[in-house]
Amino acid sequence: MTARTRNGGARKAMALHLGVVALLFALQFVLPDYHHGNLARVMVLASFAIGYNVMFGYTGLLSLGHAMFFSAGLYGMGLTMRLLDLPALPALVLGVICAAGLAVVVGLLALRTVGVAFMIVTLMFAQAGSLTTLYFNEFTRGDEGFVIAQAARSIGGLDLSQPTPRYFAALLLFAVCLFAALALVRSSTGRVLIAIRENEDRARMLGYDVFRYKLLAVVISGTMAGAAGAMYGLLFGYVGATFASVQYSIFPLLWVLLGGAGTVLGPLVGTLFMFYLIDLSSGFTSAYMLIAGAALVGLTLFAPRGLMGLVRARVARWLP
Repeated sequence: MTARTRNGGARKAMALHLGVVALLFALQFVLPDYHHGNLARVMVLASFAIGYNVMFGYTGLLSLGHAMFFSAGLYGMGLTMRLLDLPALPALVLGVICAAGLAVVVGLLALRTVGVAFMIVTLMFAQAGSLTTLYFNEFTRGDEGFVIAQAARSIGGLDLSQPTPRYFAALLLFAVCLFAALALVRSSTGRVLIAIRENEDRARMLGYDVFRYKLLAVVISGTMAGAAGAMYGLLFGYVGATFASVQYSIFPLLWVLLGGAGTVLGPLVGTLFMFYLIDLSSGFTSAYMLIAGAALVGLTLFAPRGLMGLVRARVARWLP
């Protein structure tokens, strides 16, 4: 690939991602109330999936424990507001710091293993986190959870419990995560992560500190997941142990697989697809997860690289 072709692809990719953010911005003014709230939720969850994609899609680290990072951000924000009466912005920052710190600790320990062992260790850490939220029921309120007062959910005079500020806050988080992932993929660090995914032994032979780069991927991924968790609690006003359960470790994996692992836009496409598939199918059957499972099997068979992976393979090879 020539430098001119590379530059052309980079310009197309930037224009596409800017166009997606501009479209999401414009939709705020035309969507009905129901879909307006749903899309805000999708954007926060897609930010969670973007973080997961950094580890899984670009570095090749299969984690079954990402709920611990999401819930670390969620509880780090929610408990400081509930117990310490902190304002929303400092609480949000503390939630992200909690997730980042947890990612460093988990990364240092879990990365001593590889392959299936890594997957099992991350699952064990997530289970420990989930049980912790249930054990300290006096503070976390366990499965019941707790509600963050509407009056406390404001930053700079903006009431984030209201539809328009909530939507734009979700869009801001999504845009930051999206362009951070795009910048990472286009950087030399991103290319090393991809090299580790493709052939870890060769990357090590070339002199790269594989452990350090993997740890960096875990920390970036965990921080994004924690930011999504903290923002989710702040925007929707609820903190509960459900978000620390195994299903919230499985969800980002499904979203990334459906949208296309190793594609920057794949997490958004996968989250949007799965969210509305479940939402629509639950309207006429209680077996909506069976429909979601059938769709996942079908995509696995006919589009094993995911929806955006299929687009990249057949239409736009320049997609990052």
